[in-house]
Amino acid sequence: MRLSVIATIALAGTLSTLVGQVSAELKGVFAHYLVGSLGGSDEAVKDVQDAKQLGLDAFALNVQEVSASWATDAIQLLFSAAESNGFKLFFSFDMAVLDQPSTFLPLFRQYQSSSAYYRHDGRPFVSTFNGGAKSFGAGSPNQGWQTQFKDALAADGISPFFVPDFDDYGGAEYDAAFFNNYPVVDGVMGWESAWPQVSEGVANVSSAKDQTALTNAHAAGKVYMMPISPVQFKHIEPGQNWYRRGELNLPLRIGQVLALQPDFVEILTWNDAGESHYVGNSWPEPIANAPAIRAYAEGVDHTAWQAVLAPFVVAYKAGKTSVRDVTSFGAFAGAFWYHALLKDAACARDGLGRPEGAQNAQDVINIAMLLPADSDGATLRVISGGSVVATLGTVPGLNYADVPIRTGAQRVELLDRNGNILGAGSGSRDVVADTDGVCNFNYQVVHIA
Repeated sequence: MRLSVIATIALAGTLSTLVGQVSAELKGVFAHYLVGSLGGSDEAVKDVQDAKQLGLDAFALNVQEVSASWATDAIQLLFSAAESNGFKLFFSFDMAVLDQPSTFLPLFRQYQSSSAYYRHDGRPFVSTFNGGAKSFGAGSPNQGWQTQFKDALAADGISPFFVPDFDDYGGAEYDAAFFNNYPVVDGVMGWESAWPQVSEGVANVSSAKDQTALTNAHAAGKVYMMPISPVQFKHIEPGQNWYRRGELNLPLRIGQVLALQPDFVEILTWNDAGESHYVGNSWPEPIANAPAIRAYAEGVDHTAWQAVLAPFVVAYKAGKTSVRDVTSFGAFAGAFWYHALLKDAACARDGLGRPEGAQNAQDVINIAMLLPADSDGATLRVISGGSVVATLGTVPGLNYADVPIRTGAQRVELLDRNGNILGAGSGSRDVVADTDGVCNFNYQVVHIA
């Protein structure tokens, strides 16, 4: 049985409604959406419909610009699309760019009453990227956010449910002291915990900081929003040239989310081509004037990751705690991903040079395959550089593995117990040992169908 990504995700949308409204509100799953130029309403509608089919509850709209027409037009198109398609949105104000709440409050006031604005306990949900160290002229960041944000809105009868990413507040983690010092928040979001730090070397992602944040948030009567992401690769200019490990980060993070059961989950990201962790549509308009990003992201499709994420969303909302419970909607669902450039490539003609952290990458094919609860005897055959390099057994639920890669073409097949091919995927780009072009560590993501 072969299912397309769209058919697989459509099943996800149908099955996710069975979870129930109460569970959906308490366990919202969002995707971070970088607001950029859109080519028209068709792109906004496509994004909203795809996210809804995936089982997401809302986009967290990362807003860096509040007055330019390209930004306000995109926001208007997205809200119109969401209103017409029964989807939700909320703002995540980028405080690495915006200077103070008064800058974005008019935009928030304009849209918070929309039928498409996501609300928790009847209150409009608001997040940020950074801002934990900003005081806006007050005696402390907490006081600044209280007076300039919450009190300013209270005067209009608006009480936001405030769950910012304050990773930049100055501490190593969201400890008990953080919640004592920031009573203004209704919860917090993690960002940096989504990937290993470059300084950690060849290490898998850890959920230790998420556990600390979740424990202390609940002790303070607050919520925690946990991030999940496949990779972070940026190759734009000096100071913005790094690789934070992907490899098996996505399925590992799925297991961590299920084990911890946070209040909310945010996928990083839907469409941020600049950091290479997009799982949705990557439209040409936002990167039209960014040749550095186009060089490593243009035309590189990551939507096959949705086939892995859709069953995870349903499992998380149902309270499942093991990857064995992340089962496919049909006969199978899966994807594999790989770098088309070996990690030791010199990239001698790339003016930026090798990204910081490239030494932590691995020359492997990363595979995630989901099978139904009654699956028995299926195997994965991995073909790299024209040779079978591995045959892997499987179990029901989410299977994941990495296999050493060779230069040349890449293919993964799912076989039944009799050796018949149930599904397969072939990479569109061969692996090379070095390049005269861009030192590109973005992933080739392939649907197994």
